[in-house]
Amino acid sequence: MKNSELNQRRQNATPRGIGVMCGFYAERAENATLWDVEGREVIDFAAGIAVLNTGHRHPRLVEAIEKQLKAFTHTAYQIVPYEGYVSLAERINERAPIEGPVKTAFFTTGAEAVENAVKIARASTRRPGIITFSGAFHGRTFMTMALTGKVAPYKLGFGPFPGSVFHARYPNDLHGVSVEQALESLEYLFKADIAPDQVAAIVLEPIQGEGGFNVAPPEFFSALRQICDQHGILLIADEVQTGFARTGKLFAMEHYPVKADLITMAKSLAGGMPLSAVAGRAEVMDAPAPGGLGGTYAGNPLAIASAHAVLDVIDDEKLCQRANELGAQLKEVLEQAQSKAIAQVRGLGSMIAIEFNDPATGKPSPDITRDVQQAALEQGLLLLTCGVYGNVIRFLYPLTIPQAQFTQALNILKQVLPR
Repeated sequence: MKNSELNQRRQNATPRGIGVMCGFYAERAENATLWDVEGREVIDFAAGIAVLNTGHRHPRLVEAIEKQLKAFTHTAYQIVPYEGYVSLAERINERAPIEGPVKTAFFTTGAEAVENAVKIARASTRRPGIITFSGAFHGRTFMTMALTGKVAPYKLGFGPFPGSVFHARYPNDLHGVSVEQALESLEYLFKADIAPDQVAAIVLEPIQGEGGFNVAPPEFFSALRQICDQHGILLIADEVQTGFARTGKLFAMEHYPVKADLITMAKSLAGGMPLSAVAGRAEVMDAPAPGGLGGTYAGNPLAIASAHAVLDVIDDEKLCQRANELGAQLKEVLEQAQSKAIAQVRGLGSMIAIEFNDPATGKPSPDITRDVQQAALEQGLLLLTCGVYGNVIRFLYPLTIPQAQFTQALNILKQVLPR
């Protein structure tokens, strides 16, 4: 079987709206390595878009899924419940950085988690408004497209979107948006678009994912917490991409001096199995009436079993510590690169990104970014881009990657970064 043959079949069988980055097709994978159908080996620094913090096919996840597979694969939790769902909720409730008693509900995708967080917030506050931020990515459903602060390619041709959604500015010093300016834009929304007593929730990523791995300053979160408390608004942290040891903590919110009211999670929660969740303050989570939350596949038992194994692996293999160690090595390589094209290196733990500008104009350069990405791939290293201008490379390697392979990847980066 050839990649070129499969590519032709893909074009004939699937719509162009499903964008595909790579021209090769996976045949098998192990930890941080992919092999395509022609036997080519690739170091995976994409990890299914931050889904594989525990790597491809971790033996403990495989074992947990196989064990559950022999018991039962589906009952629909809302019809016939099972202990694994309840005990996973208990484990997350114990560890989620949320004040007071916590409850958790499971869903299937990150977008579902965010949608349900909005439902819960509106049910709890009896208010319609939702505020989010420029550069945000929250999903591809209609509500989450409305929340997303990036038009192309996510919103093109799909409107109109649900109402009562408003965007403030996300702080970004590199692009001239200070914390003060971001907060002023929020206050302007209260003056021009929606009164604060009509806002159910403010939703933001502690570190923006698709937006470019922009880290929210602690003082920004503290100010948002104060504003939310003042006006009875719920603070929702979207941790779909930042969760489960990626930033050097189980949740990125653990880096901040304040707590959210609700946290959404997905991606690496179940190590490649489709599972998402909303955890929140118990009295807020209990606002929807029975039957108001759920879904046919929500909390699928195979995914639940895998998530239990993920939490075990994170603890037993000390992946939070490993994230910090690997991230420090990567940052050192990126920061030592001498190039006027490198505008900034940023991130927490192993949620690291590098942003490129055109040296001549100082403007964002998606061209340089694509060149680095392509040169790396030619040497067997798979990288992802992001950012509002497409000029950022993000690094999402499995935290279980062997040191020798990680060093090999860093050596490739040293060769392909602009000089």
